[in-house]
Amino acid sequence: MGLLEKRALKAFQDGSYKTLTDEITAIAGYTIEFEINWDTLALDEYAAIYDDSFTKVYFTPLIAALKEITADDMGKEALKEALKKVVIKNEGGFVYGSNAYSFSNGVLTIDHVPFSNVDNITERSTELGALLMKNL
Repeated sequence: MGLLEKRALKAFQDGSYKTLTDEITAIAGYTIEFEINWDTLALDEYAAIYDDSFTKVYFTPLIAALKEITADDMGKEALKEALKKVVIKNEGGFVYGSNAYSFSNGVLTIDHVPFSNVDNITERSTELGALLMKNL
């Protein structure tokens, strides 16, 4: 990771990441722990689109799924009891939501290539929502 990537990653971490995690906390009604393997996300030569891609691939689908789940008190309570942590990484080479998500022991793992199928937000939101609903 070169200086350009380091700067772009820091800009995302200091800007959009905080805004997005604050929104997730507000939707969930409690603080969800995030563990992010930044080194696997910050691929060389993509620095110019980190903000847009990370937001669309990892956070927008999660926000949409959480909004659906927390539409009522039953959903809010189920979410709080079940989801403790979100792990975000790019290790498996997964480019579709159907393969990128897993949930076990209170941990939601999102393992998706950050720069592939970026605009497939609806597909990822649907897959993620279905997985979470099944496990709540």
